[in-house]
Amino acid sequence: MNVLNVPEPDFMQDEEITLFSDSVGKWIDEHASPEAVQSWIANSSVPRQLWNDAGEAGLLGLSMPEEDGGMGGDYRHEVVLMRQLGWKGADHFGISLHNAIVAPYIWHYGTEEQKKRWLPRLLSGELVGAIAMTEPGAGSDLQGIKTTAIKSGNGYVVNGSKTFITNGQLANFIIVVAKTDPTQGSKGTSLIVVETDGADGFERGRNLHKIGMEGNDTSELFFNDVQVPGDNIIGGVEGMGFIQLMQQLPQERLNIAVQGVAAAERGLKETIEYVKGRKAFGKSILEFQNTQFKLAEVKTKLTVARVFVDHCIGLHLKGQLDAVMASMAKYWVTDIQGEVLDEMLQLHGGYGYMNEYPIAQLYKDARVQRIYGGTNEIMKVLIARSL
Repeated sequence: MNVLNVPEPDFMQDEEITLFSDSVGKWIDEHASPEAVQSWIANSSVPRQLWNDAGEAGLLGLSMPEEDGGMGGDYRHEVVLMRQLGWKGADHFGISLHNAIVAPYIWHYGTEEQKKRWLPRLLSGELVGAIAMTEPGAGSDLQGIKTTAIKSGNGYVVNGSKTFITNGQLANFIIVVAKTDPTQGSKGTSLIVVETDGADGFERGRNLHKIGMEGNDTSELFFNDVQVPGDNIIGGVEGMGFIQLMQQLPQERLNIAVQGVAAAERGLKETIEYVKGRKAFGKSILEFQNTQFKLAEVKTKLTVARVFVDHCIGLHLKGQLDAVMASMAKYWVTDIQGEVLDEMLQLHGGYGYMNEYPIAQLYKDARVQRIYGGTNEIMKVLIARSL
């Protein structure tokens, strides 16, 4: 999508990346048509088969090494997938959380045995991943979690509840943020994997009804004396969970920024097409100076956002993206996303408020971007600490 006419940075100007982007776009056209996405929204979930189809197409584990069953790519491939999903309106499919948030915890921190046990199944679609951080009483404050995983014999007993869990209805591989030693605060936090198939005491609550991103299943999860093997602690050592989370959250926040720009770019494309075709007072809406000025502002803001996000991607590829820069990208881009989509909905007039128009869905979907991955207020706290 060249609606912004922003040149790709050098690290994206690779023939293999271009060909991959084309192939991803074609796969989305075949498996996530506008009609298919509407069925996802109606059912509040994507079909389970879609995960297997993505695995067969090699879209799971894009940045995982080939020796671990992955595609041997890097973060650029994840960016391509996120952008194509956003440009084509298929971003309700929680594949990027599975690929670029859940799987990296196993690849970066898992023991060799854990990698061999879990990665091939995550990359085939046999396992659908989720990460259970948020609780009814603890969101951005991860130190406040109450879920426990207490040592019992050769394993652990997990108790607690989680909410707002993306992929929660379909996931059968859930990384649970839990206290293995509740007396040690953050130092007593561990990441423990719960494979839900046949797990006694595990329950899924409601598939939560949301104002946006309705096609993605988001759930409550309950753990009632769930028995988990001792070798399911990621990395095999207790107390490392908070460090692991802090090291991986910058990528999660960059993901959100990438997705935000892509969705807003789609909004601009849809709006330009609409104002060219819509007539008022004998001429197209695009011919009015107010429309031209509003779209000029939108294009400028999105161009700045795209260039900034590309800069952050470049830093991340070199291992130089820190928590502060990632927080800047997450909060600023998602604020801009909401702002420009509001302006573009206004240019649609009353039609912009109708769900049959893409801009309405884009507007609804954008709101959560300022909340998940750490609220934008928390992002500002993190940035302020660097001053």
